[in-house]
Amino acid sequence: MEQSTFFAVLGWVASITMILGYLPQAIHTIRTRDTSGIAMPTFLMMGIGGICFMLQGLLHKPDILWALFLTNLVTSTSSCIVFGIKVYNDYFKDRSK
Repeated sequence: MEQSTFFAVLGWVASITMILGYLPQAIHTIRTRDTSGIAMPTFLMMGIGGICFMLQGLLHKPDILWALFLTNLVTSTSSCIVFGIKVYNDYFKDRSK
């Protein structure tokens, strides 16, 4: 196997495992709206990091690093949704009580 093929396969394996490792928490949070066990700084930093990696994958020359871009598109979107639910629960929902 040539080196570039090996790196591409490695990138896609990393992409699939990252998404499969990340999505269960995001789906659980979206379904239940329970954010009591979620640390806001963690999801904020993960979202920012994901956006930066997404841009790195998109702006890489000469080829777009699709595995890097798509993985971080999914995880950044999920992180932003969870972060939004967390902000709502912590700052708006609790004030209405």
